Amino acid sequence: MAHHHHPRIIKSLPPVFVKSSQVELDPKKYRLYRSFILLLLVLSAGLSILRLASSSSASSPSFSPSLVQRPPDTFLVETVRDLESLKTHFSSNKNHLQVHEEEEGVKKSHSCSSLIDGTSTSGEEGLLCCDRSHYRTDVCYMRGDIRTSSGSSSILLYGSRDGDNGTVETIRPYTRKWETSVMNTIQEVKLQPTKSLGGSGSRCDVRHKVPAIAFSTGGYTGNVYHEFNDGMIPLYITAERFKGEVVLVVLEYHSWWKTKYGKVVRKLTNYKMVDFSNDGRVHCFPEMIVGLRIHGELSIDPKFMPNGRGIQDFQSLLGQGFGGVATAAAPLPKRAHPKLAIFIRNKSRVMQNLRNIVKACERIGFDVQILNPKRTTPLSEIQAALGSADAMLAVHGAAMTHLLFMRPGAVLVQIVPLGLDWAADSYYGEPARKLGLKYVAYKVAPEESSLYKEYDRRDPVLTDPNAITSKGWSETKRVYLDRQNVRVNLRRFSRLMTEAHTHIITSRLQR
Repeated sequence: MAHHHHPRIIKSLPPVFVKSSQVELDPKKYRLYRSFILLLLVLSAGLSILRLASSSSASSPSFSPSLVQRPPDTFLVETVRDLESLKTHFSSNKNHLQVHEEEEGVKKSHSCSSLIDGTSTSGEEGLLCCDRSHYRTDVCYMRGDIRTSSGSSSILLYGSRDGDNGTVETIRPYTRKWETSVMNTIQEVKLQPTKSLGGSGSRCDVRHKVPAIAFSTGGYTGNVYHEFNDGMIPLYITAERFKGEVVLVVLEYHSWWKTKYGKVVRKLTNYKMVDFSNDGRVHCFPEMIVGLRIHGELSIDPKFMPNGRGIQDFQSLLGQGFGGVATAAAPLPKRAHPKLAIFIRNKSRVMQNLRNIVKACERIGFDVQILNPKRTTPLSEIQAALGSADAMLAVHGAAMTHLLFMRPGAVLVQIVPLGLDWAADSYYGEPARKLGLKYVAYKVAPEESSLYKEYDRRDPVLTDPNAITSKGWSETKRVYLDRQNVRVNLRRFSRLMTEAHTHIITSRLQR
C-alpha cells in the first residue's frame, strides 16, 4: 500500500523563519512572510495531489492518508525539493520521476550484464536487453523465440514481453567500439522485438536447442594481433562458460579465418558455425548473446570470469587446439644451447643488421631459429616453434602476439623503436608479464633509428617523441610505425642478450 505524505497545517510561523522581535516591529514584513509561506503550502498541497495521481494502481481505493508530523526545520528543505521535482512531473508523460528512470536503467544494465556473463539466470521469455557500459564493446542478450533474418540483417524476438513497443536495438558486434572508423565497416544488426507469436512469423528452417553467440570477424581481422585481441580472446571470454554447448553465428565470415582458427574454435563449440550473411535459412534459438566481452590487451581478468579462468587457460586451449601439449602445463625442454626464435619484418621496423644480430646471439650461446610467418602460415607451425623455445626476439609489431604460444619462464625480448615505449609495454610487455614470461625491452636510441638520418639532431621526432605521439595515433603511426627501421648497437644489444642467456641457464639449474 502506498503511503502519501501531506504537510502538517502550520498555525504559527516557525522561529527558523521569523524572529518575534521582527513581527512586533514590522507587521508589513510579517504579513509578507505569512503570504510567502501560504504560497509554499498551496504548492505543496498541489504536489501532494500529483503524488496521489501518480501512485501505484496497487493502492487501495479506500485508503485515507493520515497527517504526518514532521519537524518544522525540515519543511522548507522538503518544499524546495518538491518545487524542483515539479518540473519533472509536468515535463514527463510517464508516471514516475526521471531519477527513477535512471535508477531503473542502472539496475537493468547490471541485470543484463549478469545474464550475459551467466552469473544470474532468468526464466522470463521475450527478453531483450543490452549492456553498453563498456567503452570497448556493446553486448546484447536475448531470450525466447529468436529467429535470424539475414536478408534484413535482423534477429527477431517473437513474443516480446514489451510487445511491439519494445525498443529496437542496433549493434555492431565488434570489440573496438571507441574506434569509429573501423566500427563503420562492421555490419550492423537490428534486434527486433515483436509481440506476435512465432507461428505468425518466418518458419524455422533450422531449430537449435542450445544458445548462440553472434559476433563479427571483420574490422582489423587479417592482422594477427587484432585476430587475437579483438576476436579470439573475447570469444573465449564469452563462450567458455557454455562448455561447447553453444552455436557461433559469424558476421562477415571469412573462409581463411575458419581455416586458420578452426581447430581452436572447435574447442569452444560442439556445433557447426553459422555464416550469418550467406546462410539465408532461418535459424531459431532459445537464447542469444550478440557481441563479445573484452577485458584488456591480450588479457583475461579472472575476476570477471564466472569460473575464474585466466589467460593461462586460454593459452592451454591454444596448445590443445593446435595438437600440441597444453602450453602452460609442459616444462621447457632442456638442450645444450637455449633456443632463440627471432621474428623478422620485411616492410617497416626492419632489423637492418639482422645478420650481425644472429651472429651475436650465436656467440652468446643461443641456437637461433628465424621465423617469417605469412597470413597463410599455419599457427600450429608457430606454436610448435615457440613451444620449444627458451626465448623470443622481435621488433615491436603484430608478430609479438605470438608470445601467447610461449611457456611460462621463457624470455621475451622486444626491440622497441623510437616513440613506441607506451604501445610496446601496454600491448605486449604487460601481457607477457601476466603470462609469467621474463620480459625484456631493448629501447632503441635515436642514433639506432633510421629516422636519425631523416631529421635534424634537434628535431622533436628524435629528442622528444612524446611531443609527436601526443598528437594522436595517426601521427604516431605515420612517423614511428610506418617509416622507421632499426640498426641496434651490437655491443649494447649483446649485453642485454647475455643477461637473457644467463637467466635461462640459471632457471634450468633451479628446476
